[in-house]
Amino acid sequence: MTFEFASLTPAFPEIFLALSGMLFLMIGVFRKEDSTQLLSWLGVAAMGVTAYLILRGPDTALTFQDLFIVNGFTSFAKILVLIGAALTLLMINSWAQAAKTARFELPILVLFATLGMMMMVSANDLISVYLGLELQSLSLYVLAAYHRDNTRSTEAGVKYFVLGALASGLLLYGSSLVYGFSGTTSFAGLATAMHGGEAHLGVIIGIVFVIAGLAFKVSAVPFHMWTPDVYEGAPTPITAFFSVAPKIAALCLFLRVLVGPFAPMIEQWQQVIVLISILSMLWGSFAAIAQKNIKRLMAYSSIGHVGYALIGLVVGNEEGARGLLFYLLIYLFMNIGTFAVILSMRVNGKYVEEIGDLSGLQKNHPGMAMALAALMFSMAGIPPLAGFLGKYFIFVAAVNAGFVPLAIIGLLASVVGAFYYIRIIKVIYFDEPGAVFDKPDMINSAIMGLCAVLMLVYFVVPSKLVEGAQAAARALFLG
Repeated sequence: MTFEFASLTPAFPEIFLALSGMLFLMIGVFRKEDSTQLLSWLGVAAMGVTAYLILRGPDTALTFQDLFIVNGFTSFAKILVLIGAALTLLMINSWAQAAKTARFELPILVLFATLGMMMMVSANDLISVYLGLELQSLSLYVLAAYHRDNTRSTEAGVKYFVLGALASGLLLYGSSLVYGFSGTTSFAGLATAMHGGEAHLGVIIGIVFVIAGLAFKVSAVPFHMWTPDVYEGAPTPITAFFSVAPKIAALCLFLRVLVGPFAPMIEQWQQVIVLISILSMLWGSFAAIAQKNIKRLMAYSSIGHVGYALIGLVVGNEEGARGLLFYLLIYLFMNIGTFAVILSMRVNGKYVEEIGDLSGLQKNHPGMAMALAALMFSMAGIPPLAGFLGKYFIFVAAVNAGFVPLAIIGLLASVVGAFYYIRIIKVIYFDEPGAVFDKPDMINSAIMGLCAVLMLVYFVVPSKLVEGAQAAARALFLG
C-alpha cells in the first residue's frame, strides 16, 4: 500500500498534539524539579497552535483510508473542545499549585484526553469512533482518581472506570451488530446500506446499543448514574474539565453518528432520543432541587442541559444541528465560569463545597458574587443573557419540526430548573454572611469574569456565533 505524506495534512492538528504530548512526557520525566506549571502552560500553547492548524487546514478532506474526516463541522467542534480544555487546564494548574498536589502527569493526561476527543469528532468509521473514545476515556479514568490518597476521589475513579467499561462494551457490541448485519463499519457504507430507511432488525438493535454507549458518555438519563458521584469526588477543576470538553465532544459525535450513517433510520432512533431527552430534562431539573453540595447540583444541572441539547438531535435537520452547536458554545462558558467560582470557594486555604457556604458572598466578594449571579441567570435561561438564546434556538427548531410537546416539556423543565439557580442567587445576596472566602487567584478571577461578561456580550451580538454554528451544521449535512 502506498502512503503519501500529503494524506496526513488533514490530521496535522492531531499529529501535532500527539507529538507535543510525547515531548512533554519526556520533559516531565527527565526534569528533576516539578514541571507541572511549565507543562501546563506549554500544554495551553500547544492547544493554541492546534487550533491555528485546524483553522488553516483544508475545508473538507478524508484520510487514513476514509477513517478520518475533516470539514466545517469537525473544525467547529474541535475548537470548542480545545477552548474548554485550555481554560480548564489553567484552572487545574492553579489548583494543583495551591493544593500542593502538582504532578507533571496532570497536563499530559489532559492533553491526551483532548486528543482522543478530537479523534472522536473526526471519526468516519465505527472503529475509529471506538479508538478515539477509548483514548479519551482512559485518560479521564486516571484524572477522576487523581487524588489517590482521598477516598472520595478514588471511589469516583473506580465508579467511572467500571461504568465506563460497561458503556464501552455496549458501544462495541452495538457496532459489531451493525457490522454483522450491514457488512460495513464506515459511515459512508452504512448510509448506503440503509438507504430508503429499511434495515435488518439486527441493525436496529445495534443502533440502540450504540445510542446507549454514547448516552453514557454524555451522562443522559438513564445512563447518568455515575455523574453526581464522579463530579463530587473528583478534584473540582478536573470536574470542570469533565463537564465541558468530553461532553461537547460526545454530543458532537452523537450528532455525527445519528444524522450521518444512521440518518435513513431516523424514524427508529428518533423515538429513543426523544425519551432520553425528556427524562434528562426532567430528572436534571427535579433531582437538583434537593442538593446541598454545589458540585452535585452542577452534575444534575449538566444532565438537564444535555436533555435540552438532545432536542437539537431529535429534530435531525440543519436547524436542529445549528441549535445544538450554538447551545454547546454557550454551555461551555457558562460551566467553566461557574466552576471557576466554585474553585474560589476557599476558607483559610481549605476548599468548601456546600451551597450554604456562599451565604452573603456579595458583602465580602462583590465581583465574584456578580459573576456567579450572571452565570446562574444565564443557566436558568433568563434574558438578557446568552443562556436564553441557547434554549431559544433549540426550542424554535423543535417547534418548526413539529415537536411542540417536546419543546413545552423543555420549557417547563427550564422553569423548574430556574428555581435552584435563583436559590443560589438568593443565598449570595440575601442570606446572612458566613465565613469569608480567601481572595481568588488571578487565573480563576480572570476566567469567571471573562465568562460572565461573555454571557452578556453573546446575547447582544450573537450573529457571528450563530453564523459559525450555521456553517458547521451545513457542513455536517453536506458531507
